[in-house]
Amino acid sequence: MGKIKVLIVDDSIFMRKLISDFVSKDDRLEVAGTAKNGLEAIELTEKLKPDVITMDVEMPEMDGLTALKHIMQRFPTPVLMVSSLTEKGAYETIKALQLGAVDFIQKPSGSVSLDLFRVREELILKIKAVAKARLAKIEAPVRRESVQLKTKPVIQKIEKPQRVMTGFKQLFAVGTSTGGPKALETVITGLPAGFKDPLLVVQHMPPKFTEYLAKRLDSISNMNVVEAQNNQVISGGTVYIAPGDYHMGVRQRGNEYRIVLNKEAHCNGHRPSVDVLYDSVSKLTGLKRHYIIMTGMGGDGAAGMKRAKDSGAAATTVAESEETCIVYGMPKTAVNLGCVDHILPLTRISAKMIELSK
Repeated sequence: MGKIKVLIVDDSIFMRKLISDFVSKDDRLEVAGTAKNGLEAIELTEKLKPDVITMDVEMPEMDGLTALKHIMQRFPTPVLMVSSLTEKGAYETIKALQLGAVDFIQKPSGSVSLDLFRVREELILKIKAVAKARLAKIEAPVRRESVQLKTKPVIQKIEKPQRVMTGFKQLFAVGTSTGGPKALETVITGLPAGFKDPLLVVQHMPPKFTEYLAKRLDSISNMNVVEAQNNQVISGGTVYIAPGDYHMGVRQRGNEYRIVLNKEAHCNGHRPSVDVLYDSVSKLTGLKRHYIIMTGMGGDGAAGMKRAKDSGAAATTVAESEETCIVYGMPKTAVNLGCVDHILPLTRISAKMIELSK
């Protein structure tokens, strides 16, 4: 196999050199070129045909989000966003992931920080993973887009009834990672306003980013979508996103089910972990439980799904099919364990959920 060609896009000379140095020191990677704004990124993508693009968000002349739209429409290429640690950076990164970027990495906090070594390792790992991503063109369900990108993140919410329904009989547990924000958008916006069961979601993502993922999904869907809080009463018709750096589970108290968050040790290298969620949900014997696993690197969630299936806790297990996965890792591991009832393309998962809910 040839080297993975990387186009580095950032308006900072320092960041272009830093990322170039990181990339050039790995035997499997090479720097195809560098660009200082979105316009140059589009031109060089067409000319150099890189395998991966690292894309800054805020740049002069043309920002990263605009360039991303053009690139995905004209010559789809795996894009790894390079996000600032600001509130605006988190918001815009979530937007980028739902516009087609495969994954993101946070910028290091400073040139002399030990943070640089962690970022280098994560950057190289993610470039190699992103290079294998499938960029299938998936048509998401028709939805109302109400988010406007502004200088300060402003998210306008679809007006919908604030229901508190604690008498539900079923629960859906969803796990996803790389490529997950776009997959979650497709599934959650495909659920109708009358969908009566709760969804508990683990998306591998750091703090702050899960907050904006929840806010954005809430703004474009019929479901109520929130970042989960410890001891929160679970309500039907609501999606609960596990907050970054916290495991999420459920406990029953009388007729109520409540969110449990903790900072116990990482599981499968992750916190939150899909396996932790699945194992917790499997203990809820008073509910019919459905487990869904979608696009992502690694195998988090597969063992938990297998344990649920073997114990009889799982009413139904669903895995996203290879044809639509951005990264066919987590679903593949579950399929190989023989614990999946339905292997479905992304656009059919919400329909299956509606069928199960009825």
